Amino acid sequence: MKEGDFSDFVETTSEPENGAVSAYERAAEEGIDPRCIPQHLDGPPPVGDAIAYPDYPDLDNENWRFLFNRQMELLPGRAGEAFLRGVEILGMTPERIPPLRDLSRNMEAATGWRIARIPGLLHEKDFFELLANRLFPSTDYIRGTDELDYTPAPDCFHDMFGHMPMLTNPAFADFYQLFGQVALNAKGADRTRLETLHWFTVEFGLIQQAEGMRIFGAGILSSKGEVVHALSDAVTVHPFDPDRVVEQEYDVWHLQPVLFALESFEQLVDGFRSWTRSKGLLT
Repeated sequence: MKEGDFSDFVETTSEPENGAVSAYERAAEEGIDPRCIPQHLDGPPPVGDAIAYPDYPDLDNENWRFLFNRQMELLPGRAGEAFLRGVEILGMTPERIPPLRDLSRNMEAATGWRIARIPGLLHEKDFFELLANRLFPSTDYIRGTDELDYTPAPDCFHDMFGHMPMLTNPAFADFYQLFGQVALNAKGADRTRLETLHWFTVEFGLIQQAEGMRIFGAGILSSKGEVVHALSDAVTVHPFDPDRVVEQEYDVWHLQPVLFALESFEQLVDGFRSWTRSKGLLT
């Protein structure tokens, strides 16, 4: 079983086109942690300055400190420049779990994105609607001491540390909003293809920099095991090509043997826009 986190949304199409079944639907058939059952929002979530800061027990902040320091020690020479710059822009430190309202202010100043506090894993429609409106959905609770190496459930370390730094990068931020807009219109097999593309970019994406191959995917960056594994000889890396990416099979429970690498985040925006237009998902 891989180290890291479950994805941020689960494909829940009731009648897959041509028998298409997502990786998470396959996992669900085998039985998953109940915390990974997607929830519907029962109203608008608190956003930005409206998000209250929880009264975290000391152990929660200790767990944040442990996870933050462990990942930051592993990331030099592995994490992409945009991610490391994003950690600085957001003002993340190991001292305590950062308030979502503070992260939201810094993110909004960088790219116009804000943060919405959510109760857990979201149903796809709620998730995509938030993205389409430049709102990043985040939990504010952290995994327990017994799950520091692996948790199947979403938590704020994955949401904050894994995802938020990349949303300070203008090109990636534009891509993610476009992804949300497109996903709201997708049906059947196209929805499954979009989930696959999300997996190999947002969660498990690589980018070629002048210094060498680097990581920008949240599922890698927030996982001790994936960070060490992703740039090793055990992984086959293909150039980013949306048509190829969306057909790549993957297993959500194991270290990833196949990944895709961008040349730039502008390539991600342009490639995604071109692919969605070719499928009639973007006018």
